[in-house]
Amino acid sequence: MQLPETFVQRARAFLGDDEYARLEGALDLEPPVSLRINSDKIRVTESAGIPVAWSKNAYYFPERLTYTFDPLLHAGCYYVQEASSMFLEQVLRQCVDTPVRYLDLCAAPGGKSTIAVSALPKGSLVVSNEIVRHRAQVLVENLVKWGNPYGVVTHNAPADFSSLTHYFDVIQADVPCSGEGMFRKDPDSISEWSADRVQLCASRQRTILSEIWPALRPGGILIYSTCTYNPEENERNVRFLMERTGAELIPIEIDRAWNIGTGLEQTGPVYRFMPHRTQGEGLFMAVLRKPDEKAEDRDRQIFSMSKRFMKQDLKTGQRGKMSGIPSELSSWIKSEESFCLKVENDSIYAFPSYYERDIYLLNAMLTVLHKGVALAGWKGRDLVPNPELALSTILNRLDFQQVDVDWEDAVTYLRRESVCLSVEERGYLLLTYRDQPLGWVKNLGNRANNLYPQEWRIR
Repeated sequence: MQLPETFVQRARAFLGDDEYARLEGALDLEPPVSLRINSDKIRVTESAGIPVAWSKNAYYFPERLTYTFDPLLHAGCYYVQEASSMFLEQVLRQCVDTPVRYLDLCAAPGGKSTIAVSALPKGSLVVSNEIVRHRAQVLVENLVKWGNPYGVVTHNAPADFSSLTHYFDVIQADVPCSGEGMFRKDPDSISEWSADRVQLCASRQRTILSEIWPALRPGGILIYSTCTYNPEENERNVRFLMERTGAELIPIEIDRAWNIGTGLEQTGPVYRFMPHRTQGEGLFMAVLRKPDEKAEDRDRQIFSMSKRFMKQDLKTGQRGKMSGIPSELSSWIKSEESFCLKVENDSIYAFPSYYERDIYLLNAMLTVLHKGVALAGWKGRDLVPNPELALSTILNRLDFQQVDVDWEDAVTYLRRESVCLSVEERGYLLLTYRDQPLGWVKNLGNRANNLYPQEWRIR
């Protein structure tokens, strides 16, 4: 691998000759392949590969498979993800023990948000944000397929969150960086690298931290991470935040066998993944706690702010009487008593009742692309089940006729091509593969209309 000479000189300076030589050797090797199982959808009953030590239900594989043509990937049963970034799971399991309001600030394509969904206590609200529009759409797709009903996807700049004062308990800021840790996986990152870019990224990262800090509640946790090696974007930005805000680093218990590195400069407990030390790509992570200064009661604050935006009072337990909401929808979802149903743009979606006021607030303050679970919409007089419902963990499958198909028919369906079903049932059917829901078809007898989303189809 031909690395920029300036990078080589800088890396030798902060690593030393011996460790740099080991890093350079590792960069010439094939990167490992790893994935994480969605335990809300499937269970691993036998070894699926070599376990990733710091992540539950995650495994290495000896070679990259053609995941695009595996229907279980599109069913949200697993997520192909770089192993080092899975260390976030350790942080969340060790630092969070009650449901929280969580922000993944730079979330696309969705790997770290799916970790949060799986690792946070049940009932946590996960807000996943992406500033780049086309990446935000990919983020929506991946999170819908993961199936979490407690999710919101937004399309905003970091500064837009500053008005949500003290709203979030945990903020994950996996900030844009110079990408040194991705040299092995992404050759384009080598040609884009420069010393000036390092300085530009470091400055922008400090701006992002300053913009997002007001949204973190006192005593809350900020998880700062990059996929780069240099101290300017890592230790020095952590030090900047500590000196400016009084934040303190939180130590995370790690096993020495994991061989995770520490800081290159004296900062405190920070965590470095480097490909010559750990089986994964480059990653830096630090966990900081905001000083526990006096703050306004958050529930009262949410009530006060959301009251201005609530234009209708849709109460849980009155779904059958709500204008525009058919009563049969209540049986389409599990635990329906814990969800409120709302109509928006001729679609009906479900959102956790506990966070009903939150969704009014977030809708008013941010650009919300997705929230909760879209259940259905109308096509003429037909009530058509939404693809999101098929993939959600709150789907009540007993309320629908189901057809399990083989691999060939599943891929045909995911290509959004015509499928032929040898079943007598007519109407809207739930298509499954190996008992995992993929989506809906409308069976007309002589043919079945494919209702898989056009934008999700396998190309």
